[in-house]
Amino acid sequence: MTTQHSTSSIPTKRTASALQMGPRKKASTSDPLISHGRHFGRTVFVLCNYPSLLTNGILRLEQMEDTPLEDLSADERREHRVFEQLLDSYPGLLERLQNGSEEEILHVGELIGKGAAGARGDDTKTLKSAILDWIAPKGAAIQPPLHRNSKIDRGFNHELTGSLLCPAGLNWNDSETRENLRSGEMSVCGDQWPIFLYAHYTYDVDDPWCGLLRSRLLVCAYKHVFTSPSLVDKEPKATRSGNARLHGMGSVTIASMAYIATQVRFALSSSSVFSRTDTTTDSETFYHSLLDLFEDPDESTEVDELLTWWNRQVFPNSSAAKRPITANSVLSKIRLKRLAAKQATDSNPS
Repeated sequence: MTTQHSTSSIPTKRTASALQMGPRKKASTSDPLISHGRHFGRTVFVLCNYPSLLTNGILRLEQMEDTPLEDLSADERREHRVFEQLLDSYPGLLERLQNGSEEEILHVGELIGKGAAGARGDDTKTLKSAILDWIAPKGAAIQPPLHRNSKIDRGFNHELTGSLLCPAGLNWNDSETRENLRSGEMSVCGDQWPIFLYAHYTYDVDDPWCGLLRSRLLVCAYKHVFTSPSLVDKEPKATRSGNARLHGMGSVTIASMAYIATQVRFALSSSSVFSRTDTTTDSETFYHSLLDLFEDPDESTEVDELLTWWNRQVFPNSSAAKRPITANSVLSKIRLKRLAAKQATDSNPS
């Protein structure tokens, strides 16, 4: 997307970082931007102050006429990427912002924010109950029982949820570790990732990427939110339903993985309200730390492999799933012949 735009309506002052949760506000007007905000928050960036994002973004467009993006700080570059993704995802939004007043820009941001906050709240509510079905031992009930409508006994207070939230690299079965986590003597920061992120809840200290973000629990939660709660325990099908189909979503995004992981972590915790001031769950740090990994150029190979794996789980028939070519098929033979011809040319340059 080209960022060299004229800006006829420029806010007079840049606000604080937009990629933090803003104050709770209610937007009463029904607008398609609310629906768009629901999907954008889930798939691009959720913990965001959208009025600030738009205000800062419009100001930055003018600034970037003289200052390249590379000269901005890392936080400003991420914020501007999110701003550009928002403009690209909603045709006509840039013109609406440029031609509107400062109050209009703030109003648009509030509408998008209302959608994102509403989706986050809806997902938090439904996952609070649904997650108990996914973590229960096969063919048995959770003991002692966990209430579906109360979280006070979750987190490190319960053996099952505590074992899943235990930071990778720590031993939940060690009584001293378990007690220190329960008492709060051992605090857990958002960038200390829990073991439930790993396939089979197994962490390899020598290969931290092995199994990362490939647990069945995460897949269940992803399908619950994006495809259909009724398809969680079934094989993925060619057709899409639910939120993914509603918004034309045919592949997994890195931010949607971070979003689901954040929601699952919160659902397992004992915290009752999703809040940026909740230092116990430290959800913002957790979410940002996952995005830091996903957006690191040095990790691009592993991230691409992870996205391919996820698309096979959720959207198996999409091009993003990159299914291996069947051996001895016509396509495989064409590819092999082309490869052989290319290798022959490379080895005998004219």
